[in-house]
Amino acid sequence: MELLDKEENQIVFTADIDESLANAIRRYLNQIPIPAIEDVEIFKNDSPLYDETIAHRLGLIPLKAEETINEKTPINLKLSSKKEGMVYSGELTGNIEVVYKEIPITHLIKGQELEIQATAKLGKGSEHSKFSPGLMFYREISEIIMDKSLKEKVSKICPQNEIKDKGDKIIILDNKKKEIRDVCEGIADKSGKKAEIKSLGKLIITLESFGQMDVKEMFKKSIETLKKDLEEVSKKISK
Repeated sequence: MELLDKEENQIVFTADIDESLANAIRRYLNQIPIPAIEDVEIFKNDSPLYDETIAHRLGLIPLKAEETINEKTPINLKLSSKKEGMVYSGELTGNIEVVYKEIPITHLIKGQELEIQATAKLGKGSEHSKFSPGLMFYREISEIIMDKSLKEKVSKICPQNEIKDKGDKIIILDNKKKEIRDVCEGIADKSGKKAEIKSLGKLIITLESFGQMDVKEMFKKSIETLKKDLEEVSKKISK
């Protein structure tokens, strides 16, 4: 594995694994228990938004997935605001912390009030998207074989990618964070040429967390959950 790029909630790396395994890990991101607001009780709402709209917005606010929280842990939040202006997610208080404090909920003018109590629970993305911890997508690392006359055009558009000469052809290695396959095929098509694509059998994987947990922890949890389920299947088959 080789790390290509790392940001606060995103990592990009190469991996020599089969696509079917990568897809299984991707799908199992939605089997990781994640907290999200489930029930909302609105005592007062003078804002221009319906109660249902506010409840929906609250449900989509990411909450931090603490190790101390389990399915039996009561997670309670409340919000009470009388100030003019936008009401933000950071005004929610309780025994769990919101990930992003500047998500707008609704707007109040002078004399208006919003008072809410909410209960959160652990759930899985397979149950509802609000419990999803993030995204994973991948693509194959490939070599793009093109006519040598297109080398200058390709090098200007894709300066970060390695280009090798081979007779009357050039070979461009598509192994960076940004995919260049479509770009190269477009250059070839416009010039009346054809680009040949050769897969190298490795993947570039991008993982992005919505903030509830660290992106590396999210990847690890997905693999652990998949492994646990496979062990259960193995036990049942062996009986």
